[in-house]
Amino acid sequence: MTARMPIVGGNWKMNTDLASAVELAEDVVAGCGTMVESCDVAMFPPFPYLQAVGRALGHHGLVLGAQDVYPKPDGAFTGEVSTAMLLDLHAEMVLVGHSERRHVIGERDDLIAAKLTTALAAGLKVVLCIGETKEQRTAGTTRDVLNTQLTAGLGTVDADGMRDVIIAYEPVWAIGTGETATPEDAESEHAFVRERLAELYDADIADATRIQYGGSVKPNNAEELIAGPNIDGFLVGGASLKADDFLAIIRAAAATADAGSSERSYREARNA
Repeated sequence: MTARMPIVGGNWKMNTDLASAVELAEDVVAGCGTMVESCDVAMFPPFPYLQAVGRALGHHGLVLGAQDVYPKPDGAFTGEVSTAMLLDLHAEMVLVGHSERRHVIGERDDLIAAKLTTALAAGLKVVLCIGETKEQRTAGTTRDVLNTQLTAGLGTVDADGMRDVIIAYEPVWAIGTGETATPEDAESEHAFVRERLAELYDADIADATRIQYGGSVKPNNAEELIAGPNIDGFLVGGASLKADDFLAIIRAAAATADAGSSERSYREARNA
């Protein structure tokens, strides 16, 4: 089995102002220390604060990410942001298909796939978010939903493109609700996603692809969740807005890294 570098992302959503965004970034940078050598850390601030947060991150090994992107290079798309704009601000990663984009904004799988393909073509790393609603879970269709979202989202992504894709499994019913999937349930769904990746591509790609868990991740449950062999980190919402909580989650993920692994982190690979 490949030793996968853990990755923890902080999705700030529509929170913070300029001053608190910079302060939060600076506090996380100061607290990460050598943890960035064993865990990749990404921050996804609101669009208006990307540049300021990027400056705060500086050259300390943390990744600047964007919460969304539009699949057109320019034009009359009021309120949207292109890959070129993100790259101009030195963003290196982008979220697509977050549950709030799917279920609040109403984005369809075809749009999500277009965003993912466009972002990869521009040289951005992409986190593809998938997950079922409470109703879908109750109806027993969780895996049908995950399979549809995964297959449609990856669309025409080839084997080479998968090197720049991270999957985030986020049960919608656990996002911001205080509910969390049990470690057993989270591991089971992660294992299913990895099995599907092996069927869509091959065992090597499935083994190398990092799959994060998202959904009310907190310092008091991170260690138990990350113990799952198919759980490679977290996409954190509310807890990422408190530096101490976010750092505790990073610490739990970093502790699982294999110190003897020969796998290079995303941070090292991007500079190779």
